[in-house]
Amino acid sequence: MTAVELPEPRTGSGRRVARWIAARAAGALIVLWAAASGTFLIQALMPGDRATLLLNQSSGENRERTPEELAPVNAQYGFDDPLPVQYWNYFAGLLRGDLGTSYQLHRPVLGLILEQITPTLVLACAALVLAWAFAVVITVLTAGRGRWLTAIGSGLETVAAALPHYWLAAILLVVFAIELPLLPVEGRGGALGLVLPALTLALPLSGFLGQVTRDEFTAVLDRPFVLSARARGMSDLRVRVRHVLRHSLLPAVSLSGWAIGALFSGAVIAETVFVRPGIGQVLVQAANSRDIPLVGGIVLFVAVVYVLANLIVDALYALIDPTLGDS
Repeated sequence: MTAVELPEPRTGSGRRVARWIAARAAGALIVLWAAASGTFLIQALMPGDRATLLLNQSSGENRERTPEELAPVNAQYGFDDPLPVQYWNYFAGLLRGDLGTSYQLHRPVLGLILEQITPTLVLACAALVLAWAFAVVITVLTAGRGRWLTAIGSGLETVAAALPHYWLAAILLVVFAIELPLLPVEGRGGALGLVLPALTLALPLSGFLGQVTRDEFTAVLDRPFVLSARARGMSDLRVRVRHVLRHSLLPAVSLSGWAIGALFSGAVIAETVFVRPGIGQVLVQAANSRDIPLVGGIVLFVAVVYVLANLIVDALYALIDPTLGDS
């Protein structure tokens, strides 16, 4: 057997990785700036007078307001300031952690989001774990095992990836909560209440993760170290799990950053269908009541989660594969 020559350690690889991570961090800051600017412009330029909207929501009325009524509200919130001044004050507030005040609840937006983030975070993490479990099991059992098994595995992943969240939630609700009353209809509290909302988010995501993992998994099956492991008498399942899987997960790991952001977005549908608490429920209620600061705050918060998740995954990716710093 030909001995494998290990590459010589390269000097400066740590600096290249650090520069690569710094470039990604700079890109993340630009994305956050763009998201914050878009959120501000939507709030500032959308049709309707914000002072009138705020007063009508506070009083439960829907009528035109006099200038005398609007003046104190405009002065308090700075609605009559020039747009650049409003933009500056908005960004200064963001740097202090101030996302504004809810028109309807009259409370800081950041506090409302933090109160509801735990159920959404639990749902997103449970869905991510389930998605990875489904993707890994289907890939290990079907990839590279002949034409029919490979086609079945690829077909399952394609169908799963194409499932719309809303349609899947309705089907799971009807089958497992109504026709077969195995699980509760509502997703409030307890592990059983988490199952159907988590499956709603996990099944489509597992299709994407499986498709990315399968291509790399199939390529690794023909690597020399895999053939060497088989020649030593190692069982097929052990070779796949111990040697092939660990070398084929990297592309799917990079996809997890996008997946976390997608799960937070999908949580809006799952929490609405299964009446589960979380920022998705708050977002729907805020949109229905035209609570602009709360809607904008949640949108910006999800953007921050999405960017941070991608940044962390990029950093892990660079640490796992230092050659990325060369690109």
